[in-house]
Amino acid sequence: MRIRDWQDILTDVVDSTATPDDWRAVAGTRSEGVGEDMYLGHPDMGVFQLKTYAKNPFEVKGVGGKVARRLDDELDPLFPTDSTGRFGVQSPIEDETQAEQTATELEEVIKTHADAPTTPDALFEDVMGALDSPAYGPMEYDQYDRPEPLEDLNTTFEEAERLLERDFEDIITDDGVDRGFQ
Repeated sequence: MRIRDWQDILTDVVDSTATPDDWRAVAGTRSEGVGEDMYLGHPDMGVFQLKTYAKNPFEVKGVGGKVARRLDDELDPLFPTDSTGRFGVQSPIEDETQAEQTATELEEVIKTHADAPTTPDALFEDVMGALDSPAYGPMEYDQYDRPEPLEDLNTTFEEAERLLERDFEDIITDDGVDRGFQ
């Protein structure tokens, strides 16, 4: 596994030709220390692990890597299939023209759903389509704890977890986050 900056991993996800709505995710707090762990999975793209933390409100730092080539039968049950929670990855809007076009499409989606019976899943799907999101889907997330599938994924990818944790701890130490107030 090659350890890379977390944003490089998300760039791979955004640039992939994978079906956007087949992505799934599991995330929660790290087992020890500051930050979060996240696994992104896609049947054709594999499984990516990310470790991140917000250094400040404007800067997120972290590392990640591809831990599996495919989301196979053994890994599939560890990722959610229902929409109890959702996530989406978004590419930045390039210019003013694209911003106006996206806003118009999004406005139409919202108007359509406001005028007709709809479901949360249908609204989410249509909003992600209007935003041309390259990756979205169901997510199991706990901002205060670690969902059980997150523990299972960490156990499954124990060696990757150890390597990513080592590099992630270096970032935290270099940033002085582990020291507290002085």
